Parts: sequence; C-alpha cells; structure tokens
Amino acid sequence: MLDSLTFLFEKFLLFSNFKLFQSLWREEEKRAVRSSVFRRGDLLEVPRTLFTHYGIYLGENRVAHLMPDIMPVLTSNKQLIKPVVTNKRLILGCIYKSASVRVDSVEDFAYGAQILVNDMDMQLKWQALANEDVARRAEKQIGSIQYSLLWNNCEHFVTYCRYGTPASQQTDRFCCCLKSIIRDKRSVALTVVLGAVYIICFGLAPSTTVPTILIPFTLWMAG
Repeated sequence: MLDSLTFLFEKFLLFSNFKLFQSLWREEEKRAVRSSVFRRGDLLEVPRTLFTHYGIYLGENRVAHLMPDIMPVLTSNKQLIKPVVTNKRLILGCIYKSASVRVDSVEDFAYGAQILVNDMDMQLKWQALANEDVARRAEKQIGSIQYSLLWNNCEHFVTYCRYGTPASQQTDRFCCCLKSIIRDKRSVALTVVLGAVYIICFGLAPSTTVPTILIPFTLWMAG
C-alpha cells in the first residue's frame, strides 16, 4: 500500500513536466560550490528529483533544513533516522505529514546536486536579516515540526529564517497551475473518462460512482 501511494504521489508531481517545484536556475549559476565559501546564515538551494530543496548553512559543513521523513513514524532508533533521507522516505513523509528540521552535512543536503547560494535574495528582492540572526533562527527550530506541502515546507522555513516572513514560490506556481487546470473545461471530460474506466475496472458501487459524478460536476461548476 505504501509503495503504491509513493508511486502515485511521485508520478503526480512528475506529471507536471513544467518544473513547477523548481526555481528557474540560470545556466551560468549551475556550478558546484565548495562549503568553504559558505558563510553561516547563507541560504542554500539544490534541485531534487521532484522540487527545489532549501536549507540554512550553520557553519562547520552543517546545514539545517526542513525535511519530510517517514522513518521517525516507523522507529525511534536514531541510528536508522540519521542517514540521509532518500526520495522514498521523503515522499512517504509528505503523505504522512511527518517532518523535522534536521542538521546534515553539506554533502548529504546536496544529495549529489549542485548548490546555489543566496539566489533567492535576487528573486524576492527582500532585505535579508543579519547572517548570525538567520542561523540562530534556524537552530531554534531544530526538531520535529508541523509539515504541510503547501503551507509549511522547506522553502517556508528558510524564508522565515532569512527574511522574517515565510513564503514559497514553488507553492505559488503550483496553485496557479492547479487553478488553470480546474478552469480548463477539458478537465471535466478527462475526469469523466477516468471515472468510467474506474467503474469498469472496479465495478459499479458508491465508492466508484460518487467520485465519478462529484469530481466532474465540481470541475464543471468551477470552470
């Protein structure tokens, strides 16, 4: 069941081949950055499989970042929780809304990707707080934290630490895309077809017919 949920969730996110969850990385900035050039309080970002991931550099090769993870739900063994969070653990953590602000090495945070430093300063045009204040804010939040993919994700965490206001450009882009899908009248026809296939595969029952009627009707009214 968990594997099926993971597969469906991952495919749903990958369905948008428009990089909704990724910031617009400029090609000339896609270069490896050594941790020796980072300053305590810097905002780091890396592309992961499904989205752009963010963290705050704490110094001494350590990064604080808000990371969904299913492992703390399954075990209290810190040795099992400590290793770098894989995509599967991350996706299941998103589904169960289990997350924490954890501290990892720069290498584990990067997960093999290249790192951008303070690129969001140019995107948001907001005044950043003093780097030491940023790092202290991040350190105060280390530990379990309430998680929401849309309302409290890793981007909300770093923007609160660095600018004093939580915000997420990835969430805004996703909501805009979702709104355009809902307004597209073709979505009604697509959901009707999918509902019919669902009924054919699983039989005629309230659990199949109600969604088949309710979802297209809702999209039609919203469109």
